[in-house]
Amino acid sequence: MKKSIKLVALFVAFQFSSFSTFAQDKAQQIEQLLNKYNEYGQFNGSALVAENGKIIFKKGFGSANMEWNIPNQPDTKFRLGSISKQFTALLIVKLAEEGKIKLDVPITTYLPDYPKENGSKITIHNLLTHTSGIPNYTNAPNFFKDKAKNPYTPEAFVKTFWDLPLEFTPGEKFNYSNSGYFLLGYIIEKITGKTYEQNLQETIFTPLKMVNSGYDHSDLIIKNRAAGYEKEGNKIVNARLYRHEYSVRCWIFVFYCRRFVFVGSSTLYQ
Repeated sequence: MKKSIKLVALFVAFQFSSFSTFAQDKAQQIEQLLNKYNEYGQFNGSALVAENGKIIFKKGFGSANMEWNIPNQPDTKFRLGSISKQFTALLIVKLAEEGKIKLDVPITTYLPDYPKENGSKITIHNLLTHTSGIPNYTNAPNFFKDKAKNPYTPEAFVKTFWDLPLEFTPGEKFNYSNSGYFLLGYIIEKITGKTYEQNLQETIFTPLKMVNSGYDHSDLIIKNRAAGYEKEGNKIVNARLYRHEYSVRCWIFVFYCRRFVFVGSSTLYQ
């Protein structure tokens, strides 16, 4: 009996040791890969990799502030930009689940002032899937020099593109559109009577205990927030800040995403 207990204990120890070695090997491969991407100027940020609910790798690469040569760390906060569209989509789907919005109805159902010539043809689903045909406002001439720097109310900004001719019949094809996701953020506010920020906090961040994730306010001092950069050709420049865009106002603290990883893993890996 004692011998069998020892054998079981030895087997468990061996299995744990094997998993640990395997995870270390993976972590080394991930680090080597991301070091190469960073070396070639293709990645500047922080990475966290989880497997079966366990974090096997977390590390910062490149600089959080290039002028001061401050390196990225696992706890650096980053502006998400358009990656935050997934949060907008989740808020819409959650409202649909609660019976507060239908995905297959025209957007004029929730935005009665939207020009019906276009709005009656476009569904919420079209906005979610980039198949609305609404021109992408970031493609407009001088957008970044003019409109991006000016403070707009959501209603006023929607009016800058709502009467533009559609680029194609809604549902006919895919064409990435920031305009569609701005409209979704506006619709979320209209339906709930709450700001986009409040909806994010109450529906996503607070329930999932994402205490170091939130809505970006460029005027606030946020500890560990990266300066933010983008590429213009082969040149790296300071990132442009938008004053009104629903899909770029989130920031996220990567290391604390481990809570999100753990919450989601039981569902994702079933």
